[in-house]
Amino acid sequence: MIETTTVPLNPVAGPARSAAGASRRFLLRHAAWPAVALLVASLATMAAGGDFWWADRLYAWQGARWAWQNAYLTEHLIHRFGRDVSAAAWLGVLALWLGARLRPGLNEWRRPLGYLLLAVLISVGLVSGLKQLTGMDCPWDLQRYGGGHPFVGWLAARPAGLGRGGCFPAGHASAGYAWVALYFFFLAVQPRRRWLGLAIGLGFGLVFGFGQQLRGAHFLSHDVWSLAIAWFASLALYLATMARPAPVAAIGARSRSAGR
Repeated sequence: MIETTTVPLNPVAGPARSAAGASRRFLLRHAAWPAVALLVASLATMAAGGDFWWADRLYAWQGARWAWQNAYLTEHLIHRFGRDVSAAAWLGVLALWLGARLRPGLNEWRRPLGYLLLAVLISVGLVSGLKQLTGMDCPWDLQRYGGGHPFVGWLAARPAGLGRGGCFPAGHASAGYAWVALYFFFLAVQPRRRWLGLAIGLGFGLVFGFGQQLRGAHFLSHDVWSLAIAWFASLALYLATMARPAPVAAIGARSRSAGR
């Protein structure tokens, strides 16, 4: 049974002051605090050398080489199969959305499922586009880790003839972190399950990201930024499309009627 609820930013009833307070609390928890966390994580990994500290240890642990670069677990299972699982999950949501479009009795699910489809697609698309703009190298490209390129920071000018990399933010991790949109999906339809949705997105993103770090494909900060992009893209789309009285009440009413 789907529970009846209201979306936090736009309560159906109550004083205007209470609604404004709920909006501020929502934005503090879902926008301000994550932004602070991103700033701290970026300072720790990129400015304070946390990226190199962690990559150095992974590299040394593998015998001063990226021994896991072509391993079955990391390349085939986590990287390739994981990518296919994420794509299959998106196609599954697409099938559910099409079913809701075709069956009048499922009209109330169109907007939440449509939100989830777009949020995942936008998150992955933004990361893919930014990878081309930033042009940063993977760890395995760097002289520090047996490659041929010197390290060039995010905002630094690349030497002529060096070419451009395509490793920041982390593309594969974004295929997992994009599913943090499940937090907002469940917030709209079944709020008590929103933490499960968040755990799914974080879990897949962490597995995908760590697998790529073991291969030498990404620094830790690359994954941090992929998560941040997925979170803020999902939040922005939620505010634009779902943060108003959603048809959840109708879903709950229909479920109660069916149970009588």
